[in-house]
Amino acid sequence: MVYRWIHWLALGSTGLAFCGATLAVADEPVQFERDVAPLLLNRCVECHQGAEPSGGLLLTTQAGLLAGGESGAAVDLDTPSDSELLLRVHGGEMPPAQKGVSQQLPADEIAVLQRWIAGGADWPADRKLDWFERTSSGRSGRDWWSLQPVVRPSVPRLTSLPQPPNPIDAFVFSGLERAGFVPAPQAAPRVLLRRLYVDLTGLPPTQMQIEAFEADPSDQAWDQEIDRLLDSPQYGQRWARYWLDLVRYADTSGYERDQEKPFAWKYRDWVVDALNADMPVDQFIIQQLAGDEIPGRTEKSTIATGFLRLGTWNDEPNDPLDYQYDRLEDLVHTTSSAFLGLTVKCARCHAHKFDPIMQEDYYRMASAFWAGPIGPRARDLLGGPSAKELGFDDVLGWTDLTSKPEPIRLLANGERDAPLQEVRPASLSMFPQLEREFEAPPEDARTSQRRLQLAQWIAHPENPLTARVYVNRLWGHHFGAAIVRSPNNFGFLADPPTHPRLLDWLAAELVSGDWKTKRIHKLILTSQTWRQSSLHPQSDKYETKDAGNRLWWRAKIRRLDAEALRDSMLATTGELDLRLGGPGFQPEISAAALEGLSRKSKAWQVSPQQEQFRRSLYLYSKRALLSPMMTTFNFSDANQSCAQRDVTTVPTQALVMMNNPFVHDRSQSLAKNAVAQSDPVQAMWSAVLARSPAADERRDAERFLASQRDLFAQSSDQSDAPASVAPDVKAAADPSRTPPIDPTELALASLAQVLINSNEFLYVD
Repeated sequence: MVYRWIHWLALGSTGLAFCGATLAVADEPVQFERDVAPLLLNRCVECHQGAEPSGGLLLTTQAGLLAGGESGAAVDLDTPSDSELLLRVHGGEMPPAQKGVSQQLPADEIAVLQRWIAGGADWPADRKLDWFERTSSGRSGRDWWSLQPVVRPSVPRLTSLPQPPNPIDAFVFSGLERAGFVPAPQAAPRVLLRRLYVDLTGLPPTQMQIEAFEADPSDQAWDQEIDRLLDSPQYGQRWARYWLDLVRYADTSGYERDQEKPFAWKYRDWVVDALNADMPVDQFIIQQLAGDEIPGRTEKSTIATGFLRLGTWNDEPNDPLDYQYDRLEDLVHTTSSAFLGLTVKCARCHAHKFDPIMQEDYYRMASAFWAGPIGPRARDLLGGPSAKELGFDDVLGWTDLTSKPEPIRLLANGERDAPLQEVRPASLSMFPQLEREFEAPPEDARTSQRRLQLAQWIAHPENPLTARVYVNRLWGHHFGAAIVRSPNNFGFLADPPTHPRLLDWLAAELVSGDWKTKRIHKLILTSQTWRQSSLHPQSDKYETKDAGNRLWWRAKIRRLDAEALRDSMLATTGELDLRLGGPGFQPEISAAALEGLSRKSKAWQVSPQQEQFRRSLYLYSKRALLSPMMTTFNFSDANQSCAQRDVTTVPTQALVMMNNPFVHDRSQSLAKNAVAQSDPVQAMWSAVLARSPAADERRDAERFLASQRDLFAQSSDQSDAPASVAPDVKAAADPSRTPPIDPTELALASLAQVLINSNEFLYVD
């Protein structure tokens, strides 16, 4: 906790505004704004505000203070020491205890109240306290750092290190200088190229590609490699997966029947195409929220609204009218989390406990979706509009059912049967300079136009959250950890940014560059920070000061994620199918995994073998039956927005790599390819590790192959095969098999499995 507050203080006055209030010393007059307002906001206003303040005492205005409450006058200006407010504070009654724990004010704060009241309880004219106006010890206010305008900071000048040409390095290295650190040396060309390939495409480079780069590792050659990979179709396939995690993409509806969402895959393909085309981020946002409402809408822009259809859908909820509010919550939550990094859904029932989000803000955002098909309708529509309403066939999209929906009302405690006042459709209130009510649509409008206005507000260049949140996500996927390490939460409970000025510089750079993403990728990838080695000569010393590498003094070793692992195995065998787009494939899944399904065989139809060689992006995502191999390696939960997958190291991962049929098949394919080569060991090393074996590795490999050949040759039946050999390899060794597999090929398959299980293959240095 101490470490967290140190970082907040490092952010400056907007990071922790209440710490800027210095309590007056005894011989100084009390000042309302400096001393009293922060105290009242931090300790009192939460309960003593609004139309029904606690005890009838309103403490947001001078009139409320002087009017008193149910217990009579709060202050006695003639005899200040007899003031009810002071008596309650001295007695420990106010603030009230929480969960039996006293919240009594510290002596210095009580002294401020005493002196303030003794001095006449001065209160500036027309000053109204707003609980959300400033940050306190328990929550953020509208002065919170992430809610402040993005102002491009000047690039730091270094003193002890050479001034780097890339501004990213200047920001990072200035932090290293202050800590007395130096960056790690640049990683070897081989390491860098593999890191780059996996980073941008999720696929490994070949030995030939690595050796060509090692022959010319110049900055010009590096630039060319980056440009080539950013221009390749595989870039969109790789980076689309991160966005699909964020928007809870799946091909089915969830719940008991888990029906297929027809044509959900078209949304997935839209994301791939948008990223490959470097669609500006503001348009990327607007089309997903309101692609059916933009001028000149097309089928593709309407497909983009599939974003709003990707959540779970229950065809027989306990109460259909209640369920529409649950669907509304999903839309609000995913929209605010993905684009703004805020948990607006927490304000459905009450004002947000930690962030300056009023309950009315929740319903303001919800109003944008209120005209859509969220209420009970025909089951076959799966919670969406009909093709006629949408305007296109074979599209999983969203549109309003009316241009003039019924008013949306704030609900007491979020309960449908407790409606209160009508809420006017508008933007969120935490940015007063950008706050605006939504305009009514033209008389001949087909939709309410509210989603378009919400999207334009989110994508406005002066919205301080949108660009910050987006570049933070880019940084996180490139480095394995983001600048704000809670990517979906930029509020009070967020992990503080490691480099707030760098974050703002990147955000400003994104907007000034017409919201184009690929140029930000290249800025990051050409930085010395990204190209550092994971090994540092001062690691032992630096780890004691910065074990989390928050200063970015070295690169982070990262395991291949589930998709990159599966795709890399297919790439090593030459089986990988790089086709773009189309419906997903259903891989083979063990019978045991199907036992939990009510319809088993009907619920899962295995695709033809060739389809199963496609990239993992196209793996059919069934909410009730995710691939066991993928989930073992931390594939995301499709039921909610996932900004950052868990990274675990558990025994089941080793068991999968030893026993999974997919791994065995790839090992056998590698063996089949290698056995035809004049140097099978070299062929195996080249395919899996993209290099030649060292002398000791070749010696050990040849000994291993000889011992395995002998074992397989001696096996007269499956039961005689060694216990360490995989079951399907045992079966292949069975002499009754026609034709039996050559013992050399079986031995090579065993060696291939060893290499696939090596850290050199599983991890990116």
